[in-house]
Amino acid sequence: MTKRIFGAVCMVALCVFLASVVLFTGVLYEYFSNVQQRQLRMQTNLAAQGAANEGIGYFDGLDVNHYRITWIDTDGSVLYDSKSDYAEMENHMEREEIRQAISEGMGESARYSVTLMERSLYCARRLPDGTVIRISVAQNTLLSLIFGMLQPICIIFAAAVIVSMVLAFRLSREIVRPLNELDLDHPLRHEAYEELMPALRRIAAQQLQIRQQEEKLRQKKQEFETVTTGMAEGIVLLNEKRVILGINPAALRLLETDFSCVGNYIFSVNRSIKLQELLQEAENGTHAERIFELGGGSYQLNASPVCSDGLISGVVLLIQDVTEKEKAEQMRREFTANVSHELKNPLHTISGYAELLANGMVNQENITDFSARIYTEAQRMIRLVEDIIRLSHLDEGAKDMNWEKLDLYELAEDAIQHSLPKANAMGITTELCGEPAQICGIRQLIQGILCNLCDNAIQYNHKGGSVLVTVRQEETGILLSVADTGMGIPKEHQERIFERFYRVDKSHSREQGGTGLGLSIVKHAVKLHHAEIELHSAAGEGTTVMVRFPAPGVL
Repeated sequence: MTKRIFGAVCMVALCVFLASVVLFTGVLYEYFSNVQQRQLRMQTNLAAQGAANEGIGYFDGLDVNHYRITWIDTDGSVLYDSKSDYAEMENHMEREEIRQAISEGMGESARYSVTLMERSLYCARRLPDGTVIRISVAQNTLLSLIFGMLQPICIIFAAAVIVSMVLAFRLSREIVRPLNELDLDHPLRHEAYEELMPALRRIAAQQLQIRQQEEKLRQKKQEFETVTTGMAEGIVLLNEKRVILGINPAALRLLETDFSCVGNYIFSVNRSIKLQELLQEAENGTHAERIFELGGGSYQLNASPVCSDGLISGVVLLIQDVTEKEKAEQMRREFTANVSHELKNPLHTISGYAELLANGMVNQENITDFSARIYTEAQRMIRLVEDIIRLSHLDEGAKDMNWEKLDLYELAEDAIQHSLPKANAMGITTELCGEPAQICGIRQLIQGILCNLCDNAIQYNHKGGSVLVTVRQEETGILLSVADTGMGIPKEHQERIFERFYRVDKSHSREQGGTGLGLSIVKHAVKLHHAEIELHSAAGEGTTVMVRFPAPGVL
């Protein structure tokens, strides 16, 4: 803006200067032309009076300087000329000033010479005898006058240019200075030009509106971040070009990126073909969802279009962790299949034996064995159904059971006494060591934990082996340990040993009458008591199961 004002001021100053020079020169030229014309008229009158009184002798010895005197006869022939030989001069009757002088007594005219770049002024006066005295003088034209004054004009022009530039610079700086000093954050506090006040008031009103909108946006952004930061689900906001506008910490963790991804394309984070198909469906205006494998888990991605004025302006991507849901669904399917399989075998056995008995195809001496086998399979089914009911009860939280203070050492003694006949039958020695320890728990579930662990320690032990049950108090709680000298559990099976119906040796487990749900019940009961369970085992070296209960005051 300063440059434009500077240029404009300089241009105006120069134009004014040039116009002034032209006008001044023209006015002066016209003024001096009029003065010279009056002088010429006076000289003509004097010459005419002298010629009328003295005749041609008047011109003898007359110093006419720059003037030219011509005496013309009544027929237009030249009687005398101060510059040229009058005898050789042409007839002057056609000259304008001559004709005017003859007719009116006085005549004037002016003629230009292009070659000499000058103008000749003529003044003629008629004498009493009818002859005409004419005096002419040469006058420079305006153009020749300007050419003659070119050097001083250039000097004055240069001085005018310098003065104009200095004044234009100072003036432009003074004009722009109030504008440069405007405080746009507080435009009404500055005393600016009166002409700028409407614009400043408009700026102040717009800034107020912008600040209000920024405050609303800040509040909405803070609310959005507050809500999305604590969400377990990932949220990603994309614009119509699939550029990330916003992302919450959960999505950053799931997509294994950081906040630097904001402003970049979503495919710089994940180039999955499924993701491209998902976003394409959302951009077509429909809700879409897919199951993705991310970071070793299963995640459901939901893409919803965002519409503005009837046009799709972006996509909201919601990432939900469905790993547990998928695992639960898989466990449900496996559980259903295992229950069906576990129930099918004893049912077939019972049905087969019962059919033989019903058709009289069993000898009298074998009826007792057949009945015992039917009874055994029925008891196995009952135990299986009871374990399934117990597991379902634990899944629901066992809210109807009573919590009380229990002596874990005393309950361990009861469990060992309960399993003693089975241990004696296999020649296995059992031992309890430790000290009384109080815990807060559900009696039925603690008894179930102890009985299942002791039964397994005996059932999967070698003949003549041993089982050691330990109860002792530790700094962080109460420790229950059941160790046996049995066959042990291979390392590849240890992670799955607490799953429902999982058996390391399926044939041996069924021969022993196990349901495959004992350790799963133990795990659920331990979890319900906020305890932790550990398994230490090696093939052929026995197994140790440790359960750490929290102190009674911790619950």
